[in-house]
Amino acid sequence: MSVKPKVAVLVGSLRKDSLSRKLALDISERAAGRLICTLVEIADLPHYNQDLEADVPAPWQRLRTQLAAAEALLFVTPEYNRSIPGALKNAIDVGSRPAEKNVFNGKPAAVISQTPHKLGGFGANHALRQCCVFLNMPLLQQPEAYLSGTAEMFDSHGKLHSHDTAKFLDKFVQAFAAWVARVRAPAPGAA
Repeated sequence: MSVKPKVAVLVGSLRKDSLSRKLALDISERAAGRLICTLVEIADLPHYNQDLEADVPAPWQRLRTQLAAAEALLFVTPEYNRSIPGALKNAIDVGSRPAEKNVFNGKPAAVISQTPHKLGGFGANHALRQCCVFLNMPLLQQPEAYLSGTAEMFDSHGKLHSHDTAKFLDKFVQAFAAWVARVRAPAPGAA
């Protein structure tokens, strides 16, 4: 285990200049003193098809290797049609298969959903939480992170300028780092 836990950050949006990506980059900077955050790209993943397990596509292997090396996961996603984007669901499917090699198993995780609209990606957040429960990922419960109005939170250079959101994200990062440490800590009496 590293002194600072390695966190794989999965961004639900594929758009290079997406609000989720901007948010993930901001959080990665905020967490630098506590966590080593690395964005794991998902745009090149072929759709999951069990038939491809006979000759695993290179992008699948890359994703599985990166996620297996991580000690925790952070999901940052927009909401599409009251759920998560298909590309993010595909990445989850690729990483969790075959079931006996689920690279998510037991890793602490957190979810941040965002939208330029009013509900803060509530549907996406909870859909993703359902996946995490099934994948046996201990999930940070508080603070819940549903960010609305995100289109107005970034300047023309992609930097967060919302003071209130910055304060919230600092609190979130602190709670997530403590959660990761708690989940990764050896059980009492373990040698």
